[in-house]
Amino acid sequence: MVKRWLQSKGMQYNEVNLDENPDRQQEALELSGALTVPVTVVTKQDDSKQVVIGYNLQQLAPAIS
Repeated sequence: MVKRWLQSKGMQYNEVNLDENPDRQQEALELSGALTVPVTVVTKQDDSKQVVIGYNLQQLAPAIS
């Protein structure tokens, strides 16, 4: 659902499938504090990052604006 929502907003993203890239699970855990998916990391223009866990439009929408 996050992918479709980002696509509908014309946003570019990189997808990392943790089943296919188990070596990235630790990174996801460190970023989010959990292994819940999806974990969306929004990188702002100033290179700061905001982590959104799950399909949470209340956090995701302002993060990409």
